Amino acid sequence: MIRGASRIEKQVWILGVATLGFLLAAFLQMMGWLEPWEAKTWDWRVRLMAEKGKATDDIVLILVDQNSLDWGREINGWPWPWPREVYGAIIHYCQRNGAKALALDVLFTEPSGYGKNDDAALGQAISEYGKVCDAVFLGEGAGSATRWPEDIAPPGFKIKGMKDDQQASSFPRAVFPVPDVARNAAMLCNAHLEPDPDGVYRRLRPFGSFDGRYLPAIGFGCFLTGSGETSAEIINGEFHAGAFRIPTDSNNGDVILRYRPAGSYKTYSAAAVIQSELRILAGEPPVIPDNAALKGKYVFLGFSAPGLYDLRPSPVSGVYPGVSIHATFLDNLLSQDFIRPAPVWVSLLLTGVLALACALSVSYGAGIFAVALFPAGFLSLPVLLSLAAYSKGFWLPLMAPEIACASAVFLGLGVKYATEGRQKRFIKNAFRQYLSPAVIDQIITHPERLRLGGDRRMLTMFFSDLQGFTSISENLTPDALTQLLNDYLTAMTDIIIDLGGTVDKYEGDAIIAFWNAPVDIPRHAEKCVEAALRCQEKLAGMRPDFHSRTGHELHMRIGINTGFAIVGNFGSHTKFDYTMLGDSVNLAARLEGINKQFGTYTMISEFTRNEIGEAFAFREIGRVAVVGRKQAVTVFEPLRPEARTRQNEQYDTFEKGLALFYAGKFMEAKLIFNGNSDDPPSSAYERKCAALLKNPPPDWAGVWIMTEK
Repeated sequence: MIRGASRIEKQVWILGVATLGFLLAAFLQMMGWLEPWEAKTWDWRVRLMAEKGKATDDIVLILVDQNSLDWGREINGWPWPWPREVYGAIIHYCQRNGAKALALDVLFTEPSGYGKNDDAALGQAISEYGKVCDAVFLGEGAGSATRWPEDIAPPGFKIKGMKDDQQASSFPRAVFPVPDVARNAAMLCNAHLEPDPDGVYRRLRPFGSFDGRYLPAIGFGCFLTGSGETSAEIINGEFHAGAFRIPTDSNNGDVILRYRPAGSYKTYSAAAVIQSELRILAGEPPVIPDNAALKGKYVFLGFSAPGLYDLRPSPVSGVYPGVSIHATFLDNLLSQDFIRPAPVWVSLLLTGVLALACALSVSYGAGIFAVALFPAGFLSLPVLLSLAAYSKGFWLPLMAPEIACASAVFLGLGVKYATEGRQKRFIKNAFRQYLSPAVIDQIITHPERLRLGGDRRMLTMFFSDLQGFTSISENLTPDALTQLLNDYLTAMTDIIIDLGGTVDKYEGDAIIAFWNAPVDIPRHAEKCVEAALRCQEKLAGMRPDFHSRTGHELHMRIGINTGFAIVGNFGSHTKFDYTMLGDSVNLAARLEGINKQFGTYTMISEFTRNEIGEAFAFREIGRVAVVGRKQAVTVFEPLRPEARTRQNEQYDTFEKGLALFYAGKFMEAKLIFNGNSDDPPSSAYERKCAALLKNPPPDWAGVWIMTEK
């Protein structure tokens, strides 16, 4: 590890590094700080490894989707909620086609608005079928019932071997269906679903208890109704129902669900099922042509229409019908492929072994291949092992072994290279995403500049923002938004860095950069303006592609100022950012924002204009007083000389109007600007002149005072 260290010293360092990595991972795991990240990695594993089970095709969903609601309202005049007899048609269709059992993930908790006969009709349909289980909602605070209703028979579901200390699934309150439904259902089931702390539904409790009576979850109840089983037994911490086993984790007896790919279950619209039943009764061919579509299947009826509030986030989809979660439980039960939590000792052993292996690889590695690739290989091992464990039906923690490996690698590299150019490597790694290689070389030559604190330097500051990007981003998926921003920011950043700029930070789609720090950049104002023009030209070339991806034209506003600012490392002694502060910085930010007042896209201050000389063409936009700054500043729009020549007549007309505006001749200026309406700044000044004519200023100095940032 350290050049010249003895073999014993080296072994001590290896054990020390491995132990520190292990203890760090164990501590973070014990404190629960890794759980949110572990959950995210689990969702990634689920999406990557999801596949159908052997019983997936035995499950059918009937969903009240948006098409069903539209059909019911437009064709039949049914407002929501539907008449209860409509559900009777679905029940009769399932009975007619030989469904093994039907689970209603519907809470019929209030009497029908269509009268008692409507409830009675639904109850009769449930009774005639005899294989229908219905939902009861068990809750902590919601629900009016605190005792089992006397007019509803106790559930026939029993659990053998339940101990007194295994009451984590007990609920103090409940909401029961109306008597006609509750009395005729083959089984009453618990519809309650509890998400993980981050709101994602990864687990399900097989049963809940209320007033000393056990109610199976809807998926479990559907199985019991179809199979004829009436009880479960706890053996060695597992639920046994006939020949089927349900492994639970240590969290209140929950099971970890093995989700299938989205769309795995055969699904029918409720409207199609209702129409099929009605057409059969009328002697006509059904809408669903397959008469055996439901034969021998477990059928679930639930909601997927957005307005019915039963869409929940799951590992495979951010919008997932709640009934599909219950169906997933039954699928796992029938396929016998629930996910089991890996034993704690396995996770601890794996974490320790991988930490030691990483420390050894870093310590004894020689050359770039061994020192870089071997640790990289070990860092990928927790991922590969977690995927392998998933394929075998186990949730093997990923984050703790990964943290242990990463810690051992980084600690080992830190010790190994303590005397081998640590400072240069730190500088390169810290600034390679923000500075050009030439600037990094200068910092390496003068590393004393990387200290906590700042210096007063002349800078040219660059602020950019995408016009209207917030509203555009709201219509994009997270993946599409991320890819769009990455493409845009990469293209703009490459230009900034190529011209010697330093990227301060990104704030969403905004880019903040500056020139002439941390090292001197000759002609920094000129290079900053050149970068701005190149960024605008690059965005123009990318605009058609962005339009096809977003449906909008993407335009960028840029504000540039040159002046003294405090620049340096600000923060704590352990974590700091290299950034800039000062009034000149605020002015650059304000110039970016006031582009929208004039309809321009690139604006520079007079201070930047004076530093550049005649390197570019310009047109004067006006004298403005920005928010937070009393002193007015003249602002300019930088142009390529050829662009100035192409629109020379338009720009000359604008200059005439601007001169009249400065002189306070608002009517004459308004007429000039009105004749130049194709020019956005002219249109802006026409509106401003009209406003000033209505309310003439008492002391006119030719300054447009900005009231917005």
